[in-house]
Parts: sequence; structure tokens; C-alpha cells
Amino acid sequence: QLQLVESGGGLVQPGGSLRLSCSASGFNLNYYNIGWFRQVPGKEREGVLCISSTDRATYYADSAKGRFSMSRDNAKNTVYLQMNSLKPEDTAVYYCAAGRPLPTVQPMCGSGQALSWGHGTQVTVSS
Repeated sequence: QLQLVESGGGLVQPGGSLRLSCSASGFNLNYYNIGWFRQVPGKEREGVLCISSTDRATYYADSAKGRFSMSRDNAKNTVYLQMNSLKPEDTAVYYCAAGRPLPTVQPMCGSGQALSWGHGTQVTVSS
């Protein structure tokens, strides 16, 4: 069973940073495309950053470019979303997802196609 668990959310002031973690069990994250998504009440879930299993294909939402990045810790079977220069409009529930190891991440970040989703972690950016 593919399971993902996010952690690291919380309250941060504008301009601050947070690092979200996504830990996997039941499968090796290295063999899957990985995506981070976010959702606010009343809006559709948005693909923020997706990366292929080979790290050759990436997608960044315009809102994430230059501020967000993803990294992997293979030993811990965990991926991280580093978020810098946070803004109030970044406030959302953030989800990680694992998808098929396709050479493109557009199906994942563009359409939310994934095999497994975490339960989400709340990020609130406020002074």
C-alpha cells in the first residue's frame, strides 16, 4: 500500500521560510514522479511543483518559481518542499503525491493524476 505523510506545516510570517516533508511507506519514492499541490477552501487544487523520477522533467507553478524547491533524501525515503519568501497568498493545505514515472510531469501537475496522496499539512502565512 502506497502511503504518504506530510509534515512541517505551520504559521509563518510573510517573508519567512518553511520546509515541508513528505515521507513514504510501502514504496520507494525514487521510482515515482513526485508532486506538491495546494488547496484553499473554495478553490481547485493547484499543482505547485512536480518532478519526474529521473529529475529530468520539472514543473513549477508561476507562483513557485524562484521561491520553492524540492529535494530528496533517498535514505529516508522522503522528499522536501522548501518554501522561501512566503506570502499570505501561499496560505493553503499542502499535499504531496506520487505518480507514475512518466517522462513528463504535465499529467501530474496539470491534471492531478497520481497514484497516492498524503492527507495534507496546513501552511498559514500571516503576521
